[in-house]
Amino acid sequence: MHFGERITERRLEQGLTREQLADRMNLTPEEIKAFETGKRKPDVFQMLALSDALRVRLRDLIGKKELARTPLSIKDQFFGDPNMFNKLKSFADAEGLTQTRSALFFAREMHEGQYRSPSQYSQEKIPYIVHPLTMACHAHALGIRNDAVLAAALLHDVCEDCGIDPPYLPFSSEVREAVSLLTKPGPMTPELTEIYYRNISYNSTAAIVKALDRCNNVSTMMLGFPKHRVLKYIDETQRYVFPLLDFIKEHYLEYNDAVFVIKYQITSILQSAKAAILW
Repeated sequence: MHFGERITERRLEQGLTREQLADRMNLTPEEIKAFETGKRKPDVFQMLALSDALRVRLRDLIGKKELARTPLSIKDQFFGDPNMFNKLKSFADAEGLTQTRSALFFAREMHEGQYRSPSQYSQEKIPYIVHPLTMACHAHALGIRNDAVLAAALLHDVCEDCGIDPPYLPFSSEVREAVSLLTKPGPMTPELTEIYYRNISYNSTAAIVKALDRCNNVSTMMLGFPKHRVLKYIDETQRYVFPLLDFIKEHYLEYNDAVFVIKYQITSILQSAKAAILW
């Protein structure tokens, strides 16, 4: 069954005429007919509107095979890794952030050839370095100018993913300690996870970097995670990350504003994710 046939089937199940569906979407009946007969394909935003109007999940309306070929990602040139790298390098040079500048080149070299987990909606390979670069850009945009924090954000996965022991990182003791705390020792049990987050909370640099890390990860989890893993990630975020954010707000006042924005973003994403899954 092709996409247009699914629209017709769902419309009839809802007891809607083409005119009624068109009215819900602020389109013409002729446009709905063109979608249903396959003469015209809706754009991304019309697909979302169809999903909402027909009260069906987008992936069910489109179908898995077609979904994999559908360009659903909305990108901005800013979020390409060369652009973020150059922006951060400019910030580091202008603001005298020597460790941040060194960490940019070190992290890029260490993560060379590594990629993020593929999205279930796209076959595009995203270089892993995009993740720490986004975190550092996010931190800087939130007004964080601490050289150790920005460097730790760039380096937070280097030890865990590239096999480097934290003591051998060519950076300050503050950066090494934060990265060491952020590096998971191996498979995590609930008891080890509790200890992991507790230890992070006692280090202001590690704590704010962990908050930035989780914010970036929840922002992309719906693209890369299956449903059961999304639910598990939501539970872990509520169980461990929200208390960490509250601890930061209470004990590290310099990050008060940043924590408010981070918590707002994470909360909004989790609510949307829950709604999408339950729908």
